Amino acid sequence: MNFLVFIGCNDSDKVEEDISKIPMDLKIERFDRLFAESGEAGLPKLRKMFPYLFPAPDSVWVAKMKDSLQVELFQQVGNTFNSFEDEEEGLSDLFRHIKYYFPEQKTPKIITVTNDVDYDNRIIFADTLLFIGLDNYLGSQHKYYGGFQRYVANILDRKFMVSDVASAFAKKVVPRPRDRTYLARMIYFGKELYLKDKLMPYTKDQIKIGYSEDEMDWAMANEEPIWRNFVENEYLYSTETRLNQRFLDPAPFSKFGLELDNESPGRLGRYIGWQIVRSFMENNELNLKQLLTMPEEEIFKKSNYKPRS
Repeated sequence: MNFLVFIGCNDSDKVEEDISKIPMDLKIERFDRLFAESGEAGLPKLRKMFPYLFPAPDSVWVAKMKDSLQVELFQQVGNTFNSFEDEEEGLSDLFRHIKYYFPEQKTPKIITVTNDVDYDNRIIFADTLLFIGLDNYLGSQHKYYGGFQRYVANILDRKFMVSDVASAFAKKVVPRPRDRTYLARMIYFGKELYLKDKLMPYTKDQIKIGYSEDEMDWAMANEEPIWRNFVENEYLYSTETRLNQRFLDPAPFSKFGLELDNESPGRLGRYIGWQIVRSFMENNELNLKQLLTMPEEEIFKKSNYKPRS
């Protein structure tokens, strides 16, 4: 599994060296596998091990064990995730970075489950527990995802799993925008993505934002006209909620109302917000936690953002 890109020697090398020395004994429980292998006789033991997963009576779980679709689901997950070593390595590295930047955060126990391909809840991050729905990471071409729109299916791949966990963590530590403007929303998502820059420094940008390589190339090549469109249409300080649907929410493409729409990836407002935050951090001396609490308007004004052309 190749998530990595090369970064040159710079000031971050010392930080990364320090992070690599942080001890990390990640606890991962493969509940999906234990459940698939346990049989009805093993249910009491599982209930004792995972009481928070058994609010329903045993009869519900017995029926699940005998359901042919569920049996096939467990087999598909078991075949795809026969080994979890790559994911464990990626998650360990992520939580080392979290421990470095947020030492007060407890490292959660990780539990892998199946959740009937409920991709909106593929990662659930509670205080001390992290649930990962493995049936949402079987690969974009998997038959289970045939009825989904392609922009949804494209991210249901194991290469996005660690990034999705980082996103779930970001939702816990990045404060919601202080106002309802489109600019504030863009920079809120920009903070989230910049946080991933720090927590996943060797990961390709396209993985962090959930783009394909072609989508990432399109966003980079069109950054200047995207920004010009936002400015000329006076979107930045608009509180029109439709702008979220057009440029921030998951979608097959961004909605400029132009012929090029179908060529564009969705969520381009998040991409622009990311570049604004990156520009701000390049031009100002702040630590990560200070950035996360800074007002979005102040970040924009002090960013000296200039889109690449």
